Amino acid sequence: MSKADLHRKVGVSAAAIGQYERGEVRPRAETVAALATALGVPPGFFALGRPRVQVDIAEASFRRLRSTTVTQQQQATAYVEQAWELSCYLEESVEFPDLDLPTWAQVDSSDVPDPVTAARAMRQHWMLGTVPINHLVYELEQHGILTVFFSMKEDLALDEKSRIDAFSTTALPRPMIVLTPDKANDVMRHRFSAAHELGHIVLHHGRQGTDSQLERQADMFAAEFLTPRDAIRDQLPRRINFNRYEELSQLWGVSINSLIFRSRELDLISESTARRAYITLNGIARRPMPVHDYPGERPELLKSALELLDQAGVPLTQVAEDLQMTPRHIRRLAGIDDPQPKLTLVKDHPDNRK
Repeated sequence: MSKADLHRKVGVSAAAIGQYERGEVRPRAETVAALATALGVPPGFFALGRPRVQVDIAEASFRRLRSTTVTQQQQATAYVEQAWELSCYLEESVEFPDLDLPTWAQVDSSDVPDPVTAARAMRQHWMLGTVPINHLVYELEQHGILTVFFSMKEDLALDEKSRIDAFSTTALPRPMIVLTPDKANDVMRHRFSAAHELGHIVLHHGRQGTDSQLERQADMFAAEFLTPRDAIRDQLPRRINFNRYEELSQLWGVSINSLIFRSRELDLISESTARRAYITLNGIARRPMPVHDYPGERPELLKSALELLDQAGVPLTQVAEDLQMTPRHIRRLAGIDDPQPKLTLVKDHPDNRK
């Protein structure tokens, strides 16, 4: 919501809204109540010293920066700040997995290997061998990387192409990967995005190089991490065979498009052959593979922590009250589907008959 939108809803000037945001002026109690109503939060939301930790846009690895506005990036980083606040609250009562990264992947390390070597080292560190990774997001969470969903689909005026794809940040004590099904709700693309963001986390905590270079390095990391060349090379066909690519796609959990690119990268097919394969692939109808159909690829850490608290007598409504957020927003941050209203049949009664 822009300052102009908000000031019309609240009844104060846009300049005043800016002063509130910057902490230059404290709004009156009735203005706080109006702000809370306009923004759909409890009035106490503004009284907790938020944000507990601030994430600047420069500290997040946004993909396709040219197609996303600063406002959208600010919205996304604010979401990260609130997800982090929820995780901190939960960690006071629930033990989360320790962050498990090799020394060279730590934020203060400057001795970072090339992307392919880094991907191999990460597999070795997490004892994944050279076999397919069946549940990538599960692996990320089990090794202490906080992973959350973020969607901008509620903004109906936002162009589909300009929606944020995925991003990550190491500005927090626990790295966070933010994934969204907005662009393409496809588990194969989703897995590659998750591996790509892991690449940013372990490679680019120093943020050296141009954005295009960093993106290319993260892609190289993701390809090697998901499909180690020593294992995939002998499995890839030497000529285009879509049936074989489909088998490998299901086995390794990557798209056929990615496998064609991998074949070209490993010099198994020519550039012209790869180009023709992409054209043919675009004309083939494929069954949808939505992320929600694959439990191991959905973030579960925050959701599981809330379930444990609920079992211990602290319901989600209490968490929302403590954080002065709405239960709906807590569910959104934790990737919990909104409960559907339950309908019951009204028994036929003689008095109800007409």
